[in-house]
Amino acid sequence: MLISNRTSSFLLLVAAASFLAGFNCQAQIDPEHRNLLELGYDQPLSGQGPQAIYAYYYYNNPDFFDTNTALRLAIAPAYVDGEVGFKHLLSPTTDVGLGFNGGMFGANYYEVRQGQYYQGESFNGDGGGVSLSVYQLLNPGILIPVSVVARGGLRDSIYTDTSRTADNFALPANQITGFTRGGIRLAGKEPVLYPDLGLELSVWFERQWRMDSQSYGYNNDRSISPDVNLYWLYAGLNYAWTNSGQKISFAFTAGGSTGADQFSAWRLGGVLPLVSEFPLTLPGYYYEEITATSFQHFYAGYDVPLDAAHRWDFRLEAATAHLDYLPGYAQRSDWQTGAGGGLSFAPKNKNFEVILRYGYGFNALRDGREGAQSVGLLFQYNFEARKHRSE
Repeated sequence: MLISNRTSSFLLLVAAASFLAGFNCQAQIDPEHRNLLELGYDQPLSGQGPQAIYAYYYYNNPDFFDTNTALRLAIAPAYVDGEVGFKHLLSPTTDVGLGFNGGMFGANYYEVRQGQYYQGESFNGDGGGVSLSVYQLLNPGILIPVSVVARGGLRDSIYTDTSRTADNFALPANQITGFTRGGIRLAGKEPVLYPDLGLELSVWFERQWRMDSQSYGYNNDRSISPDVNLYWLYAGLNYAWTNSGQKISFAFTAGGSTGADQFSAWRLGGVLPLVSEFPLTLPGYYYEEITATSFQHFYAGYDVPLDAAHRWDFRLEAATAHLDYLPGYAQRSDWQTGAGGGLSFAPKNKNFEVILRYGYGFNALRDGREGAQSVGLLFQYNFEARKHRSE
């Protein structure tokens, strides 16, 4: 099926499915009622990169039907990701989740090398999957929880041309991928835009099996690995001082892989904070501009209020990453660094927040030179805040 570039861009805007696909990474049953609308957009000021847009509705009910069942949904017009959770199903400290996701554009692939977006080698990916998760709390009754997570499932990906895909570029065969994931997590963070409080330390391992590892591309010049191992460590902190309104954010993520290919390698770039559970942002860069087999990523953000009511804030942020590139994707430096700032507004009741932002990528390649800029918009509407105000 051919989709025109303009139509494809519109569908990506309203569906944001490639971003929603990242919600598969949720690592516990969310214990809070949530009712959120999330929008994000990032526009490069030089060059042309992949679409950097998400738009979705996030719903979580920890007491769905009864007190032992939870429902989580992330919904866009053309994609849905969710999980039905059964609390205390196997023991008082063991929860089970049945996950599901599917729709259009959830497996899109964007080919970016050395700052150049190759639309002739990029294509759409539809499909979905199912999963089974077990969440084991190790220290019941302790303020800071420690949990073990085990998950397994299947994903199905169906690839189609865009109007810009080259005629002589052979798409990969439709894929069925099996995966298992295990991890241990100390505390956790909320799936919201720049939370006021959050602490997490977690370690993860995932193994993927591809049912069809045929070659694809120009004269079969690239191939899909039959099995891949991914492993990563995350440490993050968010803290806000209620009296002064200042807020800090720190995150460190380190990851590696064995057998990685273009579909499974680590992708870094862009500034949208809710693209996945562990976003690897680089201000000023394209979305998923950098492709690596291993990395160490550092992020820091600081918010300072501009008025006494703490409605207007100015946010500074920076991120840098040390990389081992996937063969064929190497750049001049093993380090990639970006920084930026943003102006945010939230009313007194905090039912919504809007942020205008700017980013500069110091090492991002554009026409053979380093340096790139982007501007963007983030928006979050919290229906629960409105509900609590009316009670």
